[in-house]
Amino acid sequence: MAQPVDSKLPDIGTTIFTVMSKLAADCGAINLSQGYPDFAVPERLLERVIHHLRAGQNQYAPMAGIPELRQQIAVKTEHLYGRSTNPDTEVTVTSGATEALFSAIEAFIHPGHEVIVFDPAYDSYDPAIRLAGGKAIHIPLQTPGFGIDWQRVDDAINPATRMIILNTPHNPTGAVLTSDDLSMLADLVQNTDIILLGDEVYEHIIFDQQPHQSLLLRDDLASRSLAISSFGKTIHATGWKVGYCVAPENLTTEFRKVHQFVQFCVVAPMQYALADFLANEPEYVIELPKFYQRKRDRFCELLAPSRFTFKASAGTYFQLVDYSSISDEPDVDFARRLTREIGVAAIPVSVFYERPPPQQWLRFCFAKGESTLVAATERLCKI
Repeated sequence: MAQPVDSKLPDIGTTIFTVMSKLAADCGAINLSQGYPDFAVPERLLERVIHHLRAGQNQYAPMAGIPELRQQIAVKTEHLYGRSTNPDTEVTVTSGATEALFSAIEAFIHPGHEVIVFDPAYDSYDPAIRLAGGKAIHIPLQTPGFGIDWQRVDDAINPATRMIILNTPHNPTGAVLTSDDLSMLADLVQNTDIILLGDEVYEHIIFDQQPHQSLLLRDDLASRSLAISSFGKTIHATGWKVGYCVAPENLTTEFRKVHQFVQFCVVAPMQYALADFLANEPEYVIELPKFYQRKRDRFCELLAPSRFTFKASAGTYFQLVDYSSISDEPDVDFARRLTREIGVAAIPVSVFYERPPPQQWLRFCFAKGESTLVAATERLCKI
């Protein structure tokens, strides 16, 4: 007889991203669920990977990341956000953003601590908080614009509050924080020991000429913040799993204590290639919003004749849609039927809520080539 298992996460199953991608593969459906591009990584970046593979950069990298890449991250941070950052003591290269988020939560959350998250919240936050012995305090974003209700945040803060997780641009809604939001946040956390964890992986995918409101923009926020980003999102290579964390030295020291035993180091040749790419192509991240805005606009144009209703995403490469005029099915059931019968996979949004609202939303990924977007929307418009 199998030995009984005392699970630390008894109510957690396989993540919805794995479930829907597998269903899409099983059904031969177009996968607009899991967030990854179906087009190529920049050729000049691939050339640098090949160069460093052949040059012998195939052994362990330094735990914090190779110096060349950390230096380029610091250069980018200062250029975009005016934040002078020490690459040796304030920048850490991680195995994607998920590892960075997990390591940050494990480093600072102790049993009895509370962490404020905003629903719909990315599904890795709550389990990591629970594994650290903390409790996630879920505050729903305000519909229809998915803004933060700062009065509810103020009401939720108490002596047990140790961390607030901010995700902007926001997955799955595509909403973005404003400078006024940062001001409200700064007012609420002053005179507290609250740490801010910024999930900013879509920092370069923001539209309509809006600036990204990074926690690194303000001294009063940056001094208590760990800002997490992802090269996978930026350079169309989610499978590389390379991200990074920018934080002041005192927070970085604790962060690295966990990081070294979760991942230790990140694949070396990709780090060297990314360092070269950032140094030689600094304009790439400046042009990326325009690249993805064209895709957003094209997807919305193609989907406009459908029975779905939506407002164009403000950031990320996701588009939220309301399907209430099509079906009254729960979103998980509708997403499964859409995959099986229509041949397009999406992500149901209710799974990102502690208490799902009555709205009926799906999330589509538009980080796809033209032929994929056309084929998918043709099917969706026939419903």
